[in-house]
Parts: sequence; structure tokens; C-alpha cells
Amino acid sequence: MQQPEDFMREAIRLSVQNVTTGGGGPFAAVIVKDGQIIATGVNEVTGSNDPTAHAEVVAIRKACRELNSFQLEGCDIYCSCEPCPMCLGAIYWARPARVFFANTKEDAAAIAFDDQFIYEELDLPWNQRQLPTRQLLQEEALEAFRAWEQSPLKVPY
Repeated sequence: MQQPEDFMREAIRLSVQNVTTGGGGPFAAVIVKDGQIIATGVNEVTGSNDPTAHAEVVAIRKACRELNSFQLEGCDIYCSCEPCPMCLGAIYWARPARVFFANTKEDAAAIAFDDQFIYEELDLPWNQRQLPTRQLLQEEALEAFRAWEQSPLKVPY
């Protein structure tokens, strides 16, 4: 029976392979359910021109397709590095059982993958962030929320 360290070694192997083949950044993720790998992902940001194609997000998308579910109930996620704010948000939305990581966010910052500014920005009110942000048409947009509240077709998540 495979141990958590075995699954982490696979995530690490994939992260190294992604660098040595020119696939992208040094990040990978492995998703496991019932002791079996059901999905993997590597960083595909530069290859796909998709800033959201981080290893964890890629793996979550694949695993959810495999499970035919929008949640990863009973799954573990093994990340070669501590998840960035975007990936951590995606992981929480996917609701796995556990998350394991190898490298830290400080290790990533040491090689120019520094997300500290995002953590700091998230603590600020939206109108004080570095990225100019304005709220527009809230009253009109609330129509979609009211429709959701009343919809007999909604699938809560």
C-alpha cells in the first residue's frame, strides 16, 4: 500500500520533469482517492497562455471530470509546493479531505515565485488595493442573485 510520501514523491517527480522538459514552472499536484492516483497536474501557465493553469487547478479540473463531481470528497491533494492564494481558494472550493505540500511559499519566493503581495492585497479593502477596482451596477447585478435564490434548478455547492 502506498504511503503519503510515495504520492508526494510523484508530485515532486512531475515538478522536476515539467522543468526539464520545458513544460513550465516547477510545480505539480497529485490527487488521490482510495489510495489511487486519479489525476495529476503540472504548471501549464506559459505553455497554455493561461495564468490560472497552475498545477493544483489543472489537477482539480481533471479529478472532477474523472469523478463526475464538482467536489473532491474523500480525496487528498499532494502539492509539490505550498499552494498560492488562487490554488488555495480552488482547493477549498473543491473540498478535499486533506492537503499535503513539500516546498514552502518562502522556498518559492526565493526563486522569484513570490505571492506575498497577493496575501497583503487580500487583507485590504477592495478600494485600497494596488489594482484599481471600482464597483459598478450592483443593483442590476443583484437580479442574478435573486434569480438564484428562487431557482428550482439550482444545485447548491
